[in-house]
Parts: sequence; structure tokens; C-alpha cells
Amino acid sequence: MEDNQNVYRLQGLSCTNCAAKFEKNIRAIETVEDVQLNFGAMKITVRGDASIEQLEKAGAFDGIKVYPERERLEKPEPFWKKRENITAMISLVFIIAGYVSYFQAGEKSPVTIGLFALAILIGGFDLFKVGLQNLAKLEFDMKTLMTVAVIGAAIIGEWAEGAVVVFLFAVSEALEAYSIDKARQSIKALMDIAPNRATVRRGTEVMEIDVEDVRIGDVMLIKPGQKLAMDGEVIQGQSSINQAAITGESIPIHKAIGDEVFAGTLNEEGALEVRVTKRAEDTTIAKIIHLVEEAQAERAPSQQFVDKFAKYYTPAIMVVALLVAVIPPLLFGGAWSEWVYSGLAVLVVGCPCALVISTPVAIVTAIGNAARKGVLIKGGIHLEETGKLKVVAFDKTGTLTEGKPAVTDVISLSDMDNDEILATSRAIESYSQHPLASAIVRKAEETGVNGFPATDFQSITGKGAKASIGNETYFIGSPILFEEILPIPGPVTRQVNELQRQGKTVMLLGTGQEIKGLVAVADQVRKSSAPIIQKLHKLGIEKTVMLTGDNEATGQAIGRQLGLSETRAELLPEDKLDSIRTLRSQSGNVAMVGDGVNDAPALAAATVGIAMGGAGTDAALETADVALMADDLEKLPYTIALSRKTLAIIKQNISFAILVKIAALLLVVPGWLTLWLAIFADMGATLIVVANSLRLLKTKE
Repeated sequence: MEDNQNVYRLQGLSCTNCAAKFEKNIRAIETVEDVQLNFGAMKITVRGDASIEQLEKAGAFDGIKVYPERERLEKPEPFWKKRENITAMISLVFIIAGYVSYFQAGEKSPVTIGLFALAILIGGFDLFKVGLQNLAKLEFDMKTLMTVAVIGAAIIGEWAEGAVVVFLFAVSEALEAYSIDKARQSIKALMDIAPNRATVRRGTEVMEIDVEDVRIGDVMLIKPGQKLAMDGEVIQGQSSINQAAITGESIPIHKAIGDEVFAGTLNEEGALEVRVTKRAEDTTIAKIIHLVEEAQAERAPSQQFVDKFAKYYTPAIMVVALLVAVIPPLLFGGAWSEWVYSGLAVLVVGCPCALVISTPVAIVTAIGNAARKGVLIKGGIHLEETGKLKVVAFDKTGTLTEGKPAVTDVISLSDMDNDEILATSRAIESYSQHPLASAIVRKAEETGVNGFPATDFQSITGKGAKASIGNETYFIGSPILFEEILPIPGPVTRQVNELQRQGKTVMLLGTGQEIKGLVAVADQVRKSSAPIIQKLHKLGIEKTVMLTGDNEATGQAIGRQLGLSETRAELLPEDKLDSIRTLRSQSGNVAMVGDGVNDAPALAAATVGIAMGGAGTDAALETADVALMADDLEKLPYTIALSRKTLAIIKQNISFAILVKIAALLLVVPGWLTLWLAIFADMGATLIVVANSLRLLKTKE
């Protein structure tokens, strides 16, 4: 099935109603099995057989152009060269001429009527073509309403107003298309980050080729000041790399042999040779673009409500317009021309434009803006949920702390000396992937202490590990582990408690009969953690919670240092999951912030799972609802503030669009609603809603 699926990019898709109709037209092609249209990303996925000619024919009503996904799009025509805008300007010329004749020869003059009729035909040709086709199929959308309104105006002799409605509708459509295009700029900016061509060396030959032709294992040559075209590993040279395009961090990172580098980042100083490790479609920036496009296609809850509302709203408006036009003349002796005119005005003001566009433009703008700042939000639903957060839970290691603990104390509690304690610990921990184990191995390497040969290594989840050295089984792990093996002497307990009060994690080393010594390790708290927690409380987050597998004393020491509301310590992975569930039942909306690897179950259980370090790990990009591309929390307050602002703007947009409609419809009662006023109300509401949404582009950190 996958083989018969093609993805295309679109150009010229102007509105959400047009998108729905385009999708419907493609579904009508017999050889098409399924179709998914992404309005925000201007992409369409077609399953089945359909040529580009067939797809463009399906979108001919809106002048939609279709291109294969990997093909570079032609530059869009300038605003003033677009056919629909040219016809609108010609229509304006005839309207002006019509009004000159109106004041000189009178409203009923054949010349006046002729000029306004020409303005209507030229400016409204495309509108009528689509509107009449829709009417024949009993499909009621914005263009159907406008077509009926303009033709009705002409029938009752309101030629001037009909012509003005056609022109203002064309202006409204052009401005709406321009505004939506502005909202989509974020995706276009992302797509332009990485170069299209790369200079590579294959054997002795150096060549410049398209990124699609670069193979894994090719060596890229990057000069100072050049952007990297592909992800890879540095094999020669060192330099400062500006990773702002990926992580949002403006401070350059020093890269040397063995370090990972990303497509779209800027080499600032030295010359580098980089071995390509991913194909063009698998690079980090390509994944970000793909995930952002998917996110923009996902319908937010408020958008689902609006779409459902609009489905019944448009036919209801047509019924209301008919009743306004017919009931007063039939039952109350009203003038037909006057009430038919009012009915037509209801049709115009009833267009659901502003309402339909109120949510998608805000979502597209916010998600795109966040992506440019190094925050990947994977859908409108997650954006809205982040805006409602009350509690933020953090994993400790690697999230609030550096994640690279260092050994601070090695203490012998037996006849073994400190070096033997460290060597034995290293022998066991060299088999483990745990950050505390890595700290012991690093300490041993730094001090030149070699480990003993160990066998039969076994991890004891959440507590420690054991292995055989010589003829003896040694255990290393938390005091809880040793409490299960043998009684811990009082002096040792007091020493452990003192070290824990200092915020250190203590691991005991011993056999089944005796405690041999201890190793104390401390994970350095990130400098940014405390200010970030303060910012979150200022934003109105009611509770910040740290979830850690560390002992109670260490956890509480770090919790106090950071100003957290609550610390839950000595948690196994399943306990963290239970904690998230408890917090959700108590407080409702809860975020879990972690690295996206060890915390995957807790991230999934939270209302919003937020993973750090998305640029370095595919897991973080895939498991989380929100990924902070940089390996720190700096962007967390910005993400929550942006989500809240988006939520507020969506509510403002929906409320404003509905209130404008209600206010305009109420003007029908005293007979004050003119066609002019109706189109201005519709156009004005649409433009204000779009402009309000575009404020999200300026959301600062």
C-alpha cells in the first residue's frame, strides 16, 4: 500500500473551505483510495493512482498547482500579477466609471447599469462559476452565499451594491490568502535552513552534489561560514558551530573529532570534515519539518468544535435569509424589494469565513513560531493542553541537574583501602549504563585505578547491581539494597545520613556478610533550573514537583535548593508513573518533563509529555508531545506562555467572529443592514481574526 502513496506540495490553496472541496474532488477520482490534506503545510497525501494533471483539475476552481514533494516549488506570482487580483482591479475601474455615470446620468441609466454589470461579470466570473456549480449540487459554502447575494442584488436592481460586494469579496479573499501565507512562512523558513547542495569527497574526488544524492559514509567538506547540509560526525578539524536553527540556542557550541553535528547549523570558524550519518530525509531538521507539518494538520479541540459548528451554520444562515426575505412581505405586508435586499445582506454577513479560520491560523502560526525557537509542539491539541497546565513534574537526573554526576567521596569501612573500593566498584559498574555507574568509571579513569575482572553481572532494578570478583559476590547500590542483605551498623548509617543531607547520593559496596566501603556521588544542579522554576510559578503554575529515584535526603536537599513545591524521592520507574496518575487525579492538567528515554511511561501518562534534548535523540522527538530541542529547560516558560497566549487568541477569535455575526444580524430588525455593511462586517471580522492570530509571530521568550 505504501508503494501506491504519493505526497505532493500545493501552491495557491487559499482557504479552509477550498481545502475541504479540493479534498472532496480528489476523493471523487475513481482510482484514488484515500486522501489526506494538510492545509497548514500545503501538502496532500494521495493513496491510489492519480496524475498531477488529475489533481490540478480537481483544484482548478481555486487555481491550485500541484508539485511532487521533493521538487522545489516555483516562486509564487507577485500579488499584482495574480489573475484574480488583475480582474478585481479591472472590476474596480468599471465600478468607479459606474459611479461617475450614476451621479451624472442616474441610477436607472443603461450606461450606469451596463458599467456595474461589467464590473460584476469581470470581477465575479470565477466566483459565479464555482458558486453556481455548488448551488447545482446543493453545496453551501461561502462562494455559494456570495453568488446568490450578488445575483439577487442584480435582480432587484441594486447593481451598484452588487458590484461593490464582488470587489470587496475579491479584496477579502486576496488579503486572507496573503495573511495565511504569512502564517505559513515559519515552515518555509525551516525548509530553507539547510542547503540544497553539499561538497563531498568520495575517495580522491571532490564534488558538489544535491543533498538527495549524498550517501551515508560520504565525507562532507565544510569551510568557515558555511552551513552544514547533512547530519554527521566530525572526523577532522574543530570549530564553533551555531546550532540556533535547531535548538534555538544562540551561543555557538565547540565541536571536535567524534562530535555529532546537524544539517542547517552554521560552521563559524575552522574547516571541518564530517562523515555523513543520515540520509537527507532522515536528518534532524527534516524530521522537525515533517513533525511540524504533521502537527499543523492535527485538528485542535477548538477547531473540531468550529468545524462542526460551521457545518450546520451555513445551511441555517440560508434558511434565515430566506425567512427574512419572505416572511415580512407575506405575513406583515412588507415591501418585497426591501426584505429581499435584507435577506441578501443576511446571506453575505452569514459567511462563516472568520469563524472557520479563527483556530487554524492561530495554531499554524504558534507551532511554526515555536519550531523556529527550538521548541517542537506536535499538534494543536498539545498546544491547547500546555496552555491549561497547572502542575509541572520534573525528572531530576539530566533535567533539573546536569545528568553527569561526579564522585565526591570514596570511603573505606573495612580492611580494603580507598583505591581497592574504587577498583571493585569500577569492576561492577563498568557493565552498567546508569549515570551513577558512569561517574564511578570516570573517577577511576581520572585517578588511574584499574578495575578487577568481574563476571556474572546482574542489575537490581532501582537499587543497584552485583557481580562476581574472584570467588566472592559483591553488591553495590543504595542503603535500601543492603538493608535487605544484612544489618547496617549504626556508625555507617550516621555517615550515610550526613552525606545525604549534603545532597549526595550514597552507594554502599560490600558482600553478603560485610559492608566494605561507600562511594558518594553528587549531580550538579543546572544553573538555569532555579530561575526557570521561579518563572513557572510567576506564570501561574500552581505546583512544581520533582520525581527522583534518589534517597529522600538528597531529593529534599535539591528540592529546597530549587524552590520546588514538592519532592517525591526513592521512586522506581513504575512509582513515577503512579505519581503522575495521582497528580492528574488531584490537579487535572499535568506536564512531565524528562529526557524522553527513561521517562517514556511517565511522559505518556502525563497530559503533556515534554522531552529535552530533542536535537540529539530521536526518542525524545518521537515519544514526547513537546520536544525542547536544546538540552536544557530555558524554553519551557516560553512554551507555556506561547500556549496560553494561543489559547487566549483562539477564544478571542471565536467570540469576536460570533459576536460580529450576531450584531450584524440584529441590524436586520430595524432594516439597517446593507449589503455594503454586510460585506464589510464579514471581511473586517476575517481580517481582524487573522491579524490577531499573527500576533503570535511576535511572542518573545
